[in-house]
Amino acid sequence: MKDLFIKRFQYYKELGDKSLAQLSGEQIFWQYNEESNSIAIIIKHIAGNMLSRWTNFLTEDGEKPWRNRDSEFENTFKTKEEVLEYWEKGWLCLFEALNQITDENLNATIYIRGEAHSVVDAVFRQLAHYPYHIGQIVYIAKMMKNEDWQTLSIARNKSADFNLEMHSKFDEQENASPVCFAKSDEMRDDFKI
Repeated sequence: MKDLFIKRFQYYKELGDKSLAQLSGEQIFWQYNEESNSIAIIIKHIAGNMLSRWTNFLTEDGEKPWRNRDSEFENTFKTKEEVLEYWEKGWLCLFEALNQITDENLNATIYIRGEAHSVVDAVFRQLAHYPYHIGQIVYIAKMMKNEDWQTLSIARNKSADFNLEMHSKFDEQENASPVCFAKSDEMRDDFKI
């Protein structure tokens, strides 16, 4: 299960990485208005959350006393490099924590703001939270780059080509689900623990 969690989070990190690579330092700090967040602020929040939630996650509450969530929405970064360094620091903390997950502790009780969660539930909670914000990063980046945007998924008007490629790649399966075969309880070998 741990490997599946890591694979899913790596996918979302990659979407963020590919978006950030297309942006200048100025673009990372751009805000639509005073009430909206720049990409730098979104990253400060995501990484701040990761550091709080995943540091000593098996033994400490996920909302650390040293975390100041409100300050995550105030920009303190000066350069794109500082933003990217903090982004990587958050992801490193998350991946190190995910590597601590075992069959034995998967259903262990951990706490976030005093609320009990199983480890697997805490992971699912963050699998909803981080992609939400990464989607914001992608959306803002795509708006700024406009016609210079390098797509992160299937290129516009290329769905049929992509589908044909996927069908030929997985022609012996009824679908290309990464987890299981269609209409079957069997899990693909590369997703077994």
